[in-house]
Amino acid sequence: MDCKIDIIPRVLHFKQPAGTSRGTYTTRKVWYLHFTAPEFPNWVGIGECAPLPNLSCDDLPDYEEVLAKICRQVENQGGKLDMEALCKYPSILFGLETAIRHFFEGSWALWDTPFSRGEAGIPINGLIWMGDFNRMLAQIEKKMEAGFRCIKLKIGAINFEEELALLQHIRSHYSSKEIELRVDANGAFSPTDAMEKLKRLSELDLHSIEQPIRAGQWEEMARLTSESPLPIALDEELIGYNTWEEKQRLLSAIRPQYIIIKPSLHGGLAGGEEWIAEAEKLNIGWWITSALESNIGLNAIAQWCATFQNPLPQGLGTGLLFTDNVEMPLEIRKDCLWFCK
Repeated sequence: MDCKIDIIPRVLHFKQPAGTSRGTYTTRKVWYLHFTAPEFPNWVGIGECAPLPNLSCDDLPDYEEVLAKICRQVENQGGKLDMEALCKYPSILFGLETAIRHFFEGSWALWDTPFSRGEAGIPINGLIWMGDFNRMLAQIEKKMEAGFRCIKLKIGAINFEEELALLQHIRSHYSSKEIELRVDANGAFSPTDAMEKLKRLSELDLHSIEQPIRAGQWEEMARLTSESPLPIALDEELIGYNTWEEKQRLLSAIRPQYIIIKPSLHGGLAGGEEWIAEAEKLNIGWWITSALESNIGLNAIAQWCATFQNPLPQGLGTGLLFTDNVEMPLEIRKDCLWFCK
């Protein structure tokens, strides 16, 4: 099939500064792919490529040139994707996979599910961004008032005792049956003090902690996952492991309680499915999260997520963070993301 892929760069602006362990984002650069074919002049497929600065394995200084080269190759291959070659570029693979699927489906409802038919929402966690004590507390109270039953806090930016106080504040008002609490350390703990901090956090009846120590320390992480009283979820640890053999080796070595799948970071949709299949073989839990994509990427991830019917709250609220987002029939009602047909 003859096809053409146009690349459209865009800078998005956050409604409020988004604090992370790698600094604070005020803008976000993404590239939209428009997939067309002369024999179907009224069809278009749109996908989003959104690598995260200083985190994605394909956050390259010449990203636009690499993206253009790959798109020309896909055009020459008639729209076929070379998964073995593309797995090294997860954000590009994700954009291409979803643009092509959108093209052939002819609808933002990319799979036929209760979610895509507007019959069911996907439970999501309420995300609390890093900030000072009062700012984080205000965010927490707003999420609770909105009806969220699962809240995720990014920790590691302010004093640990203040972060414990925030969590204790929540627990003094809501039991674990009322509010599920997840925390994300983004690798902020050191291997020497991580276990002590995990023990103190576990006293607050948390669901899990993401990435307590920085990625790449397999032996230390495996020790933590085997001894920690608090379940550990891997996130950044999965970045850059793109073949099935690498995924098997990592999960077998570390044996986390959970993994978190972000298609733009962890191998696109195809790579995400490999992570999930391997995790399930080892009885490792998982959930799916967006990674600061706009509504184009968020919708694609949510549509894909809905095909698995995973009952855990997913991390799919971040696409609604921008002042100049792309219009999409997505809506958060209480603690669920809905697709409004």
